[in-house]
Amino acid sequence: MEVKKAFILAGGIGSRLEKSGITKDVPKPLLEIGGKTVLDWNIENLKQHGVNEVVLGLGHRHEEIVKYFNAKHLGVELILSFEEQRMGTAGALKLAEKYFSDCENFFMCNGDEAKTVDYSKILKLHEEKNAIATIALYAVKDVSQYGVVELEGNKILNFVEKPAKENAPSNLISAGAYVLSRKIFGHIEKGREVSIEKEVFPKLVGMGKMFGAEAVSNFVSIDTPERYSAALEYFKNKKQQ
Repeated sequence: MEVKKAFILAGGIGSRLEKSGITKDVPKPLLEIGGKTVLDWNIENLKQHGVNEVVLGLGHRHEEIVKYFNAKHLGVELILSFEEQRMGTAGALKLAEKYFSDCENFFMCNGDEAKTVDYSKILKLHEEKNAIATIALYAVKDVSQYGVVELEGNKILNFVEKPAKENAPSNLISAGAYVLSRKIFGHIEKGREVSIEKEVFPKLVGMGKMFGAEAVSNFVSIDTPERYSAALEYFKNKKQQ
């Protein structure tokens, strides 16, 4: 089954980048990495896997993001969903529920990471397992900086936050890219700030309805000044090779 729709989270404040002055002139989703904005990275990646309609979850500095895309031809239909107050990663998705009423599954990703995701691979697993959520996973060397996934086969059993290397159940982390069933909306409380990572996903793990597979390359996060600098260096070195 093809997936034609996606939701991108692009409404976060990015307080650590803001304090450092990195986002003084441009909001976090429009920072350039490897010659294109982080949002362009994600939209182009989604297009490669059949997406032709993208819902942008907007909040902080949304006027600048809207202005940017009004001046740009994307090759996808862009729908804007606004949060008037902070609703969290799941709350923002809940606000956009009406845009996904006609699809069984859809893709979702964070708008503050540049990454190349094999969405077709995780969609296949998602359908095989009749999952509610399937995560694209990425292998890292230093697990102590991330939430690490504990797996049984492809079934997710637990998320372990920043474990010591010797205690880590794997070296795999969530890359902030998912296939979600429309059933996900029934697990998000309406009208309040809700975290998909801390509140919704643990429920699905308990139900045995959450799966994951290693399916990412070129993963760089820009959520801290240090990671943003490392991302710039990564693509600079890649260009010189």
